[in-house]
Amino acid sequence: MIVNGRSFLGCRELFRILHASGKYRFFSQSPNMAKSKYEYVKNFELDDTCLPNCWIVIRIDGRSFQRFADIHGYVKPNDIRGLNLMSRAATCVMDEFRDICLGYGQSDEFTFVFRKDTNLFNRRASKLMSTVNSLFASSFVFNWNSYFGPIRLQYPPCFDARVVLYPTDKNLRDYLSWRQADVHINNLYNTAFWSLVLKKGFTNAQAEERLKGTVASDKNELLFSEFGLNYNNEPAVYRKGTILIRKLCKQPPEGKLRPIILPFFTDMIGDSFWKEHPEILGLKSLAIYHPPSEDLPNETNKKSSSPPAPKNPKHEAEKLQTGHKRQKKV
Repeated sequence: MIVNGRSFLGCRELFRILHASGKYRFFSQSPNMAKSKYEYVKNFELDDTCLPNCWIVIRIDGRSFQRFADIHGYVKPNDIRGLNLMSRAATCVMDEFRDICLGYGQSDEFTFVFRKDTNLFNRRASKLMSTVNSLFASSFVFNWNSYFGPIRLQYPPCFDARVVLYPTDKNLRDYLSWRQADVHINNLYNTAFWSLVLKKGFTNAQAEERLKGTVASDKNELLFSEFGLNYNNEPAVYRKGTILIRKLCKQPPEGKLRPIILPFFTDMIGDSFWKEHPEILGLKSLAIYHPPSEDLPNETNKKSSSPPAPKNPKHEAEKLQTGHKRQKKV
């Protein structure tokens, strides 16, 4: 290059000449600089890229969780602390991965639905599953004391996980309907079972024998006639599970919109829920949350999909951190 009429070698040209002379050794600029003769082992890794344009569903399930619940004194048949803790761990996962458009939890399991157009981790199933599962498990342990207080964690809980792809919206809805139907079946049985054990002194074997061959109507009749319990009046979080959705909420005092993960306790099997939250299947922008009127009945007993109206919608999300109304079924 020319500076003030004098010729100078540019840095790149000088580097090229010195490198070509062989008298000087510089770091390699080759893309193969990090390769070694052992790198062939990467060829044994399987390509687990999820198919495009499919809903990616990751379901986490507690392993040997009945034993874990017994050792740590979970209340039967539902424990408010346990369900809160599960929901809190799920919220941590959804806070980290914004491509999760819906979470659904019941008992010792939680489902996470990724947008069908997500490209997180290049849609590698093993990467998605391992990261979500590890974050959920660590969040469960990290937040344990916030919900169980003086009860010390006796040993680390374990969760397994799986990845399932659903190509159509109907497939996804049917999957979520299946999981919600499972809530009703299990919770109705557990409510009847533990009522017999805890209130009538039955042994576990006697309670199993008493409920053997019964259908839902039989269990409802047993609960009402022998215990004065109308199952339909049980908190919706027991009967429906917990749905987590990200909504835009106005934050006081300026009223700025901010994405908040809110819990809902409602039916997902019918069409009403999906009409109220079209942004989930429609892959649209986040919807603004409009709280219901404050004179409506408590959320656990009303059929509306909207949670109770807080003065500050952020408080709904904070319930997941403070152990408010949420329960755990074993």
